[in-house]
Amino acid sequence: MSRNVKRRFRLRLILEGCGTGLAAGLSVGVFRYLLGASEDFRQIVYENIRLAAGEGRWLFPLLYVAAFVAIAWLLAKIVAREPMCTGSGIPQVKGILMGRMSMGWASVMVAKIAGGVLAIGAGMSLGREGPSVQIGACAGQGIGRLSQSSDRGLEARTLLVAGAGAGLAAAFNAPFAGVIFGLEELQRTFSAAGLLVSITAAVTAAAVTELFFGSSPVFSLGYLLPMPLDMLGWLAVQGLFVGALGRMFNPSLLWAQDFYERLGLKGMCKPLLPLLLAACLGFVLPEILGGGNRLVDALAVESYSLAFLCLLFAGKFLFTMLCFGSGVPGGIFLPMLVLGALGGAIFGHLLAAAGLFPAMYLPDMIVFGMAAYFAVVVKSPVTGSVLIMEMTGSFQHMLALLIVSLSAYAVSDLTGGRPVYGELLGRLLRRNKGREKKILSRVDKIKKSVIK
Repeated sequence: MSRNVKRRFRLRLILEGCGTGLAAGLSVGVFRYLLGASEDFRQIVYENIRLAAGEGRWLFPLLYVAAFVAIAWLLAKIVAREPMCTGSGIPQVKGILMGRMSMGWASVMVAKIAGGVLAIGAGMSLGREGPSVQIGACAGQGIGRLSQSSDRGLEARTLLVAGAGAGLAAAFNAPFAGVIFGLEELQRTFSAAGLLVSITAAVTAAAVTELFFGSSPVFSLGYLLPMPLDMLGWLAVQGLFVGALGRMFNPSLLWAQDFYERLGLKGMCKPLLPLLLAACLGFVLPEILGGGNRLVDALAVESYSLAFLCLLFAGKFLFTMLCFGSGVPGGIFLPMLVLGALGGAIFGHLLAAAGLFPAMYLPDMIVFGMAAYFAVVVKSPVTGSVLIMEMTGSFQHMLALLIVSLSAYAVSDLTGGRPVYGELLGRLLRRNKGREKKILSRVDKIKKSVIK
């Protein structure tokens, strides 16, 4: 390849990266805006229901329950029409990169946005990051189609990975984490071309969303004190503690999916179960509804008791499993980070109560808990450290984040843990293979009946 050809190829990659980042940023920006509006609307609805019930007006609460039934019906229709929009979306992107799955980028993007807003906006404990990654991947695939890149070619794969990273960057204002996530978790190989496109797409997507949402970190934890060197040893212990809590996450997700199959729930009955529970939790424990980023902010300023923190952790964990197992569009990324923040807060309170750790560092323990939980569940400690650093604005804590992440990663590695998205992808491929066998069996029966 001559120098001029290489130069034109790099220029094309940069332009495609900008196009991918622009498309991903706009799409995820719309998704973020609708999610924020739906969460604000949900709070208004709960306030009005309390007022109506107190005044003896029961028509509004009945309409409220009917709305959840309607949302369950819509979610079932969306999933039935576009099966590739279910769940997080990250396993599907990995399956496409392996050449084992395919998707129609336009229909998946629309279904993912609509389904995610309905599910998360209604209060289901799901996150926006997985859907944002898949939405970004759809944008990358769409740009590849427009530039006439082959679906299975290197350039198309590169744009898909870049789009996925751009989606994460747009979801959390974290361009650096978006680049690393795409290369470490999805592509798992490094090339100059892939790095060029990924950086261009992630920076462009983050710039687009910052125009609408500002450049402030996703989590508003205030000023975080730098950790003294003589306390870094506690971070390794915290990594082990939070890692042990996070080790239950992956098998519980798979169990939750099996739970729905054992119950035999189909159609709108699957999302209706967690939606009705969300309708009740909104009056009893509203803190665990939705993704949970507001709960993380509250942990840094509210003086929650240790017992209430444990209740929040158990409630968020169980509700997340029930919501994700239903198969509606929505990710586990943000609920996972919330569980890590709660685990870090619990560990910090235990140390502070024992007089082993100054209470003024409790907000730091919340940040480190998120990184540890991510590391043990996803088994990508570098991505987790960088992501939490960007999401909290705690750039002075890079060393501490790496220590706690590697400690938690060791828990998963020594106990035979596997990356959560790899496990979900394996389950998805096995189910698809089972469906293919059933279809082939039916085709054979039809052929035999025709021959007879």
